[in-house]
Amino acid sequence: MSLEVRDPGLQPERTTLAWRRTLISLLVVDLFIWRSWLGSDADPGQTPTGIPGLDYQGLCALMAAAATVVLGCVVWVRSRQLHQGNEAPSNALVLVSTLSVIGLGASAVAAIALGG
Repeated sequence: MSLEVRDPGLQPERTTLAWRRTLISLLVVDLFIWRSWLGSDADPGQTPTGIPGLDYQGLCALMAAAATVVLGCVVWVRSRQLHQGNEAPSNALVLVSTLSVIGLGASAVAAIALGG
């Protein structure tokens, strides 16, 4: 009676490639949010932070940029883990990536809602 070692095949590599494609699409969304913010006329009464030019769309643009950077780091860390032989991602990595995707989605929705 021998123990069988699970062979994951190419599934971890396909997952990493899918995350890279997702990151590229998120970069495109991020660029649209930034374009919307930079192309809008800032209303002086709409600055919740007191910083000139940082209105609600600016906050959405900053959140989108932060989420994209975090997801880029997650993809990089996961690629490193796969090259070192770790098949399963850590719970913290899954949580951070989930929160980043939710934050980026909320930023996109808020930028659309506040931009019109």
